[in-house]
Amino acid sequence: MKIHSFKTNESGLNRFFGPLEARIMHILWNGPEMAIKDVQARLAKEQAINFNTVMTVMNRLVDKGVLRKRAEGRVSLFQPTQSLEQFLETQSKELTNDLLEEFGPLVVNHMLDALEEADPALLEQLEQKIQALKKER
Repeated sequence: MKIHSFKTNESGLNRFFGPLEARIMHILWNGPEMAIKDVQARLAKEQAINFNTVMTVMNRLVDKGVLRKRAEGRVSLFQPTQSLEQFLETQSKELTNDLLEEFGPLVVNHMLDALEEADPALLEQLEQKIQALKKER
């Protein structure tokens, strides 16, 4: 699943989702599968929100492939299709590939420039990855 709009002017999950989508995903990534009314109840602790609004957004997240929906009796239960860690891994890989495809060497240069302020452990990890790639070739 690929999120098609990455917002550079946002932070966290809001880079991938609208504000309500991000709040819903946060709730579902931090709990068990839930019915719409349970998600609505959690959202309502911060601000009143209409059940139909939550239902529409959750069903759109199903359509996008981010949530899975299953029926249990008369209730639909929702859960993320990936863990938060898997989602971030997938999206960051997609974004990196898109940037490399579109901008090539410029992206690599900017990433290397950004490493000047990186944690030494990250630099060591990168060096090991480069060595492994060289051995494969």
